[in-house]
Amino acid sequence: MNKRLVSILLIAGMLLGFLTTSSSAMMKTMTLKKDPAIVIAAFGTTTKAMVTFDYFEEQLRRELPDKYKKLRIEWAFTSEIVRERANKKFKKAGINKRFKSLAQVISDLEDQGYRKIVVQPLHIFPGIEYESVLRMVEGLREAFQDFDLRIKVGTPLLTHWEDMETTVEALKEELLPPTEGCNILVAHGTGETMNGANITYLGLERIVNAYYPNVFIGTVEGIQTRTEALKKARQCNPRKIRFIPFMFVAGDHIMNDIMGQEPGDDGELSWALEMKQAGFAVDAPTVQYRGKIYYKGLGFYKELDRIFVKSIVRTLKKFEK
Repeated sequence: MNKRLVSILLIAGMLLGFLTTSSSAMMKTMTLKKDPAIVIAAFGTTTKAMVTFDYFEEQLRRELPDKYKKLRIEWAFTSEIVRERANKKFKKAGINKRFKSLAQVISDLEDQGYRKIVVQPLHIFPGIEYESVLRMVEGLREAFQDFDLRIKVGTPLLTHWEDMETTVEALKEELLPPTEGCNILVAHGTGETMNGANITYLGLERIVNAYYPNVFIGTVEGIQTRTEALKKARQCNPRKIRFIPFMFVAGDHIMNDIMGQEPGDDGELSWALEMKQAGFAVDAPTVQYRGKIYYKGLGFYKELDRIFVKSIVRTLKKFEK
């Protein structure tokens, strides 16, 4: 179900409700919440890397100012494919859990009496997915305009240049020094040339090149291609490459496209396998969480999660004006 259809269904549901009761009558009988709710919006993943979301929420609850610590926190997952696959897995395993869309979560909160909602996307770049969230929120505002529902949206990780500097600095501890090899920051990228996120990708590359001559940017799709990144890496001496996830969750792309140990069904090699065949040693940063080892996505860096927490607090304060 696409986002436009979701909005249409929401509006249709509201119109159906109006046939039995007026909006003013509903406002009189519903107990409205004075406090805002927080909705964390992520693309989602069906891999074991979904624990990254748990790690983030734990830090969020610790670092929210005292006056916000008791606020309701919900999760929304924007990928329909991820939601469908995840919910099938949960049902098959008998797990009482369900991934909901942003429209579903906000609709549920409105139905429970919330009239102030902060949506914080966990996007790294202000690109296509973030713009989709903004459009969805605008549609929900229109759908619930008669109910005085106020929704405010936080910003992606790399919205400000100073946050980009902080992000690069946070990764410094993971980087191989030039005497040991080279590094490739692996981001998702965007396939649309006109998208504004391309400026951010190129800005990141500029900052990285200025400080780290042995660090290259590679994207799964977009202007900094796999071919270009691996071509640069082949010049590296010593012959060791570290692939550093530049995505909030080091999920399917990192596990398979980048670090996969077997060729794909189409025979395509992962980035790591290609470099191994070229005679390079390869690795990627990992983190131990709850006794298990995971590839270290950006969501496992406290300094970077803190940028999102600050965005949430900044957005919550807008309701106090």
